[in-house]
Amino acid sequence: MAGNVKLRGKVKDGVAAIKCLMPHPMETGTRRADDGSVVPAHYIETVTCELNGEQVMSAQWGPSVSKDPYFAFKIKDAKPGDVVKVTWIDNQGETASGEMTLK
Repeated sequence: MAGNVKLRGKVKDGVAAIKCLMPHPMETGTRRADDGSVVPAHYIETVTCELNGEQVMSAQWGPSVSKDPYFAFKIKDAKPGDVVKVTWIDNQGETASGEMTLK
């Protein structure tokens, strides 16, 4: 259902600006389908970012985040050639990730 995290990033003056697009349905659990049944909750709970295998950021999300979230952040002390990996885990145990080498 959900796809891999799409990443873009560039380094300027030792700071990497990272942009992520995370395909995910992000259902709150309160919406009703056309037949009146409740659509079950399905949302990203944890997002983590690693720089060269070391965790540099973690975020806790909930059902209020929109469908296919866009997420941008910066990492200090980055340089070209560093590897950035972003991973999410949702409330149903599904996971996806994306990885890129900074230029």
